[in-house]
Amino acid sequence: MNRKILVFFSIILLTGCGIVKKKTTYGKERTITVAASENDSLVTEKKLPDSTKTVVVLEKADLIINSAMAYSGVRYKYGGTTKKGMDCSGLLYVSFGKNDIPLPRVSNQMALEGKKINLKKVTKGDLLFFKTSKKGKKINHVGLVVAVDGRDIKFIHATSSRGVIVSSLQEGFWNYAFVKATRVL
Repeated sequence: MNRKILVFFSIILLTGCGIVKKKTTYGKERTITVAASENDSLVTEKKLPDSTKTVVVLEKADLIINSAMAYSGVRYKYGGTTKKGMDCSGLLYVSFGKNDIPLPRVSNQMALEGKKINLKKVTKGDLLFFKTSKKGKKINHVGLVVAVDGRDIKFIHATSSRGVIVSSLQEGFWNYAFVKATRVL
């Protein structure tokens, strides 16, 4: 009888191990998408003079946004400027630099560049600046506007907790920490 019980539990144990499978997510690549509104155009088509060919031309802001989005999911690293690790100002420094637009390396110096604009006039490619420290009195965070849909402004940036992500300015923390917007393009 004891032997039958032992065999019964052994069979349940052996077959049970194959039924339960732990789902792992660490091997999956994270992707971030940003929905465009109907009046956002990522590309424009232009006819070449004396030609029947049409060439697709990306706007400068779209090229910069594409450069920044290539770092989506990259972990945060203070002072980082590579796919191994990126900080907020490094993300913009590299993205603008790849498109031949030089920017200072740190966010509080970036905030001195370009023209200050009203939040209602923000468009793709503009910069958003934040003060995220309770004690600090200077700008210490920057993001790049990737989409505007009415009052909802989406921006890409590197956070110390989640790496390079797209956030909304309507989120409580970012709305509270927002200081100003500038246009460098």
